[in-house]
Amino acid sequence: MTTTARFVPESKLPEVGTTIFTVMSALAAEKKAVNLGQGFPDFACDPALPATVAAAMAADFNQYPPMTGMPQLREQIARKILDVYGHACDANSEITVTAGATQGILTILLASVHAGDEVIVIEPAYDSYVPSIKLAGGVPVFVSMELDEHGYSIPWDQVRAAISNKTRLIMLNSPHNPTGSVLDASDIAALTDIVRDTNVLIASDEVYEHMVYDGQRHESLSRYPELAARSYIISSFGKTYHVTGWKIGYVAAPAALMAEFRKVHQYNVFSVNTPMQVGLAHYMGNPAPYLELPAFYQKKRDLFRAGLANSSLRLLPCAGTYFQSVDYSAISGMPELDFARWLTTEIGVAAIPVSAFYQQSKESGIVRFCFAKQDATLRDALQRLQKL
Repeated sequence: MTTTARFVPESKLPEVGTTIFTVMSALAAEKKAVNLGQGFPDFACDPALPATVAAAMAADFNQYPPMTGMPQLREQIARKILDVYGHACDANSEITVTAGATQGILTILLASVHAGDEVIVIEPAYDSYVPSIKLAGGVPVFVSMELDEHGYSIPWDQVRAAISNKTRLIMLNSPHNPTGSVLDASDIAALTDIVRDTNVLIASDEVYEHMVYDGQRHESLSRYPELAARSYIISSFGKTYHVTGWKIGYVAAPAALMAEFRKVHQYNVFSVNTPMQVGLAHYMGNPAPYLELPAFYQKKRDLFRAGLANSSLRLLPCAGTYFQSVDYSAISGMPELDFARWLTTEIGVAAIPVSAFYQQSKESGIVRFCFAKQDATLRDALQRLQKL
């Protein structure tokens, strides 16, 4: 044993390596491919937004904010939740500003999950969920979404069957990354029936809440008092305002749940960037940017889908998010990761294999593209993909 090896701790996450997003972005850069893999915009945010942050800095909002978040921002969040979803949140006791949605999710799990508690994870699932559950000492229990000609859906009978006396929490995500599916009224009814006579909590990842298309509404759990009473709602300013690098989000929950959340939050991050909070509070005074977001992204979705309509890629439904999944089985029988590498290297467009969103790799012949890009970027990618 080397001297250095003696000091390496036993890993808490031995299965975890470099994320697929890092791997594919690096390959895209190396091959000078159009990167439609990682989910971030390649266009600027509204110039008025950073201007509000600069003004906050100039006004000397540069010291620690309250641990729970700047009051004016929490008040704006509460106002939005009331106006959009009809749910009255107390800005003082039920909303906490977080260092992005990912920190919010980890904090929820650390606050609510004890060693040996089970957490239901619906796959494919965003890659931070399972490591966060394990760090909290929880046991992930997996339920796979079903896929047919209508797209992905949650098999609620299997979710019900997965509930046990050890179940502490269900991880939910709608609009859903990576599939682009959204919950509808029947999903809400099924979920409500499943949890009604249990003590099961829900962590509802709603970071794409303002990206729902074709006239549908986002079925936030905030809309439903019976579900809201047991739910943590997670959202992201980075996703909504095209500033993913700012890493600011929030969690809303009933006061008793939020009190436990804050006990952990104060020790894993304590507080979040002050001038950005002040700037966001000012910017949120105008609801137009988030109310107009569905139309903004639907145009990009439609541009991308139209450009692939005559290719050999089969488009899956995309009811929400800024991700489009495609079935490539008419082109190749390669495993998804191999196909994504080939697509990046030979065609010049990077994508993410959906198999990467499962703990035990599940091959479905599907990759995910991100259309949160400039129209010129999308057209460049489409020109390359139309060769398929």
